[in-house]
Amino acid sequence: MLDLYEKIETAAAVVRQRWHRRPHAGIILGTGLGNVVERVVVEATLDYEQIPHFVNSTAISHRGRLVCGLLQGVPVMVMEGRFHMYEGYSLAEITFPVRVMKAVGANLLIVSNASGGMNPHYRCGDLVVIEDHINLMGDNPLIGVNDDRLGPRFPDMCEPYDLALVDRVLEIARRENIVAHKGVFVAVAGPNLETRAEYRFLRAIGADIVGMSTVPEVITAVHAGLRVLGLSIVTDMCLPDALMPANIDDIVATANGAQPRLTSLILGALAAEQVQQ
Repeated sequence: MLDLYEKIETAAAVVRQRWHRRPHAGIILGTGLGNVVERVVVEATLDYEQIPHFVNSTAISHRGRLVCGLLQGVPVMVMEGRFHMYEGYSLAEITFPVRVMKAVGANLLIVSNASGGMNPHYRCGDLVVIEDHINLMGDNPLIGVNDDRLGPRFPDMCEPYDLALVDRVLEIARRENIVAHKGVFVAVAGPNLETRAEYRFLRAIGADIVGMSTVPEVITAVHAGLRVLGLSIVTDMCLPDALMPANIDDIVATANGAQPRLTSLILGALAAEQVQQ
């Protein structure tokens, strides 16, 4: 981990050469959610291979570029496609972009994903504002020698998701008549989906939704001192007593269909950030 600081600075320097603003927020877009970029007033784009030490996204519907510009008047860096453990990447590689966002100047991370719904009160297409998470990936991006320039050895996780932001976004959802729940996200390594017994277990330990991303980035963001807002789209229902085979095309289609509502919540959150600046 002691060589990480220099790698971050090298990557951040390349971003600064192409884009001269200081971002307020970094945004990570998950499966089927790339169209949020269409609302950005784009000032610079960098394919991941143009940024030192970035890896390539191989996941379905993840384009693989960093978009820099203004969203709702707020300077943002948007990852159009993320990295996953199931692609064979280490958690250090997966979370490296979060470090770069922080180095370039971001103080807020907005992370989105597609998830399986285990709470029987949820429906496909519903949005979930993540209030907490459970890490069952079997790894942690902070393992190794700690570099105090990047964050503390033992970061506190009593509030990994900014609860004021959670309440703010839920209020935006109520105002705009968007179905949005407050829930707990559990991360697993993947790439296979879960068995009936695993869904029962995950539900029993307190999870409402399950996915294969997000938690490593959030742990890293907390370590770096970023505030975090997590948003999820329920793309399939994972009820063990009524479980049907998952169809990836249907999952992506559900995520695509929910994009306008997810975008509304992100824009509303950023508008509130702009007022507070």
